[in-house]
Amino acid sequence: HELKTPIFNIQGYILTLLEGGLEDPKVNRDFLNRASNGVDRLIKIVEDMDMITQLESGVMAMSIGRMDLSALVKELIDEVEMGSREKGVRIVSFLNEPVWVKADRDRLSQVFLNLFNNAINYGKPGGACEVRTFPLEDQVLVEVADDGIGISPEHLPRLFERFYRVGMSRSRHEGGSGLGLAIVKHIIESHGQSIVVKSEEGKGTTFSFTLQRSK
Repeated sequence: HELKTPIFNIQGYILTLLEGGLEDPKVNRDFLNRASNGVDRLIKIVEDMDMITQLESGVMAMSIGRMDLSALVKELIDEVEMGSREKGVRIVSFLNEPVWVKADRDRLSQVFLNLFNNAINYGKPGGACEVRTFPLEDQVLVEVADDGIGISPEHLPRLFERFYRVGMSRSRHEGGSGLGLAIVKHIIESHGQSIVVKSEEGKGTTFSFTLQRSK
């Protein structure tokens, strides 16, 4: 379904252009842009599917090293600032001091970007997404919590499945690949760690995962 929908849309736009729309200035550029957006979405889906395949098979090399989680989170908040401002959702870090962990910086960036974009897409205007850490014995617990629309209990067990969609309330945000949270889970598990989600409809969602501490 995730592949068929953009393919059929692209096919429809091209067919319309071939049947005369190409000569209509009110139609041609608009439909070409729509077809281009459909191709971009297909590319994103294929890239994400390839990444999951590599993560599952263990062929994706992980470059684990000592890194400051606080600096990474600040950098990524700056990266999504434009999108968060447009939606009126603030991304706030409570990591005011260096938090040293052992992780693959690039892969961990994907985790946070996926979680931040979820919070932006499903947040409420004037709402916030907060990042906090809590020290454990040899680990760090990371929480990414928003106060958005939330998720009903029956959906939570399947939230990290490929292409799983949460009801009609989220249908307007289906422009992504549908693989973001599946990738998040695989990346965290590739670090030998785990991730869980808690949520309540109308009150928000909290993703919690562990990372290995580094001195």
